[in-house]
Amino acid sequence: MLSDTHVPKRARALPAQVLAAIDEADVVIHAGDWVDDATLDLLEERSSRLIGVWGNNDRPSLRRRLPEVARADLDGVRFAVVHETGPAAGREQRCERDHPDTDVLVFGHSHIPWDTVTPAGLRLLNPGSPTDRRRQPSCTYLTAEITASRLTAVRLVALPPLAR
Repeated sequence: MLSDTHVPKRARALPAQVLAAIDEADVVIHAGDWVDDATLDLLEERSSRLIGVWGNNDRPSLRRRLPEVARADLDGVRFAVVHETGPAAGREQRCERDHPDTDVLVFGHSHIPWDTVTPAGLRLLNPGSPTDRRRQPSCTYLTAEITASRLTAVRLVALPPLAR
């Protein structure tokens, strides 16, 4: 799971470790702010299956190619993907209200990793950013597995500093 790649504004390219993870994944989820069409083209080419949405920094050409909200059933786990969920305060209640038939909501925008479960059982995941750590100790992305129709083995992967 990725979000907020911001190529080429925050980095010239995606880190090699991210590209290797994309190549190995059965499904790649990107929660918006691609910034350039070339990154979408690259992920479409390298991914077995890509689920993505546009973000607030994405130009019209990306918005024509991607939905604002994406939904997918992956081995019995109902995913929704959006870019922005609003402020952290009240996020769980808003997401439960806005995505009632969802097991996992993947979002971005803040560049801050997030992993919580709402009172109703909705898992909220933000992978952070693999290219722009903002106030975080490192750039990040998420990996996960689905076993027996359950999301398992969710892991936040910290990346080494980017070469500038």
